Amino acid sequence: MEQSVIRFSHCQKQIFCFSLPQQCPGCGAELSGSRLQEAPVSLPPPLCNAHKTSCCLLVAPAEDNHHRVFDGTSELHTGISNTKGVVYNYTRCGVRRDQSGWERCISVPLVRPDMFNLLAQWDQYLDRFSDAPMWDPAWHRFDEESHNCFSFCVQFLNGVLATEGRSRLSRDQLTQTFILPRLKRVCKYNTLCQHIRQKQHYMVDRQEDRQDEDRQEA
Repeated sequence: MEQSVIRFSHCQKQIFCFSLPQQCPGCGAELSGSRLQEAPVSLPPPLCNAHKTSCCLLVAPAEDNHHRVFDGTSELHTGISNTKGVVYNYTRCGVRRDQSGWERCISVPLVRPDMFNLLAQWDQYLDRFSDAPMWDPAWHRFDEESHNCFSFCVQFLNGVLATEGRSRLSRDQLTQTFILPRLKRVCKYNTLCQHIRQKQHYMVDRQEDRQDEDRQEA
């Protein structure tokens, strides 16, 4: 289970920790609700359990990453969830339908809750697409560069977009717009948690105070 980070403000600082300390790490004052500048805010972990998602693009560390962590350098694996949280993902052995193993991943929602027609047909689209010969290793070999798990996701998504009369997305567009920002958030969150584990807290100047100083200097 991922730990949630708590953020609160005191003595003109923003302070991040796993639980509210008895004393302020910045000034040493006793902390109580009346002495905080604002109520503590919980920052939820950026990873989710894919098997509790519906109709999402999913990104997880590859299976050869034994610790299954996002470290910014390891190989990644992608898949698509159906309406029941089963993750369809293309491998060297063909398309797998995983009901477990994707408990810590990045999730990109692909269907709005009000898109009832698409939701009703999503599982049928996904099954039909996954059964196509191009994902059968007897017909088409897996290739790490040109015919891989991300190819499966991109081509499925573009097929759905075409059916809906919408413009297709390139691999770069999908990566830059939807995946990289979430990956960066995961890396920042992991770095923050590592710092808190080592120092018990992380502290920075309040953003409003920094902005006021910048305006004064300008």
